[in-house]
Amino acid sequence: MTRWLVTGAGGMLGQDLLVALGDEDVTGVTRAELDVTDPASVAAAVDGFDVVVNAAAWTNVDGAETAEEAATAVNGHAVATLAGACAASGARLLQVSTDYVLSGTGVEPHPENAPTAPVNAYGRGKLVGELAVRRLLPDAGYVVRTAWLYGAHGPNFVATMLRLAGERETLEVVADQFGQPTWSAALAGQLRDLGRAAVAGRAPGGIYHGTSAGRTSWYGLARATFEEAGLDPERVKPTTSDRFVRPAVRPANSTLSHLAWGNTPVAPLGPWREMLAKAFIEGLS
Repeated sequence: MTRWLVTGAGGMLGQDLLVALGDEDVTGVTRAELDVTDPASVAAAVDGFDVVVNAAAWTNVDGAETAEEAATAVNGHAVATLAGACAASGARLLQVSTDYVLSGTGVEPHPENAPTAPVNAYGRGKLVGELAVRRLLPDAGYVVRTAWLYGAHGPNFVATMLRLAGERETLEVVADQFGQPTWSAALAGQLRDLGRAAVAGRAPGGIYHGTSAGRTSWYGLARATFEEAGLDPERVKPTTSDRFVRPAVRPANSTLSHLAWGNTPVAPLGPWREMLAKAFIEGLS
């Protein structure tokens, strides 16, 4: 049986990965159990596993602006350490990355081979990790970019909207940033399927985009969240990004294309709106 290691197992995606891999021989390690910035610890942890899914990450996008070195240590240099350990042991590495490595310009979905051009410190750090995987594991490294992730086990936009719905009569949400809301449980299942295909020799190493189909704004997602929760979506009002200035620049276009999945037996994720409805049925509210 294939042996799986999931790093960052205490996070939102990590917890969903453990559920998705429940029928596999899987070991999950949390941040407290594995310091991914420690090369000796990483080498010891990776040894003996066939597939490593790296869900460990610095996720505080705004915080990275004033702590870029620390963020890059986790999101970039630690990924290089993991990739090197996987190369030495023969393991395949599935590295979870982000749309923030791209420019976020235009209106069309960014293809997998789009030029990278991070607009903030978080994106720059994640790009360091991507490049390390591609350099050290050209055939056994899988970079899976995701975006607008939400789920049951951690802080995220959908959870924030539900909390604020109980605190405020109306909410203002930006309507000029667009992306593909992605349920972490669905992404976990896709990562599992990709790992299985990789072990079977049916998925080439490279860059993949793990986001839902379709496109909406944060405003659109907020209204849909209210609808799924049985609340009045008219309580959500549109506004623009310049009304909510944050330390880290956010891309205006976070939509990604999904062409690379055509080279594998793994299906792209489904429409974002259907995904959100299913997520509520299975326990987001």
